[in-house]
Amino acid sequence: MKFSQREPVSRWMQGVVALFLAMLALPAWAYLDPGTGSMIISAIVGLFATIGLAVKTYWYKIKAFMRKDGAESAVRDEAEIDSESSADH
Repeated sequence: MKFSQREPVSRWMQGVVALFLAMLALPAWAYLDPGTGSMIISAIVGLFATIGLAVKTYWYKIKAFMRKDGAESAVRDEAEIDSESSADH
């Protein structure tokens, strides 16, 4: 019997081995104070706020990119907003 060609290990078997090894991890006995959880939540909220601000900032460019007529409509939209905001003041 020749063993010159080995069969590759299937993805399923790799997953089973990885799961088994993850379950063998020893406890860290680490302490996370309430400030750490608050800091993690604050970072997540900040990330969503940053993404929202970026989308809001580039909304007209994104909208123009999705349209077929492209940049012409974006220029018109921005001109209309500028004229409305200057008329209000």
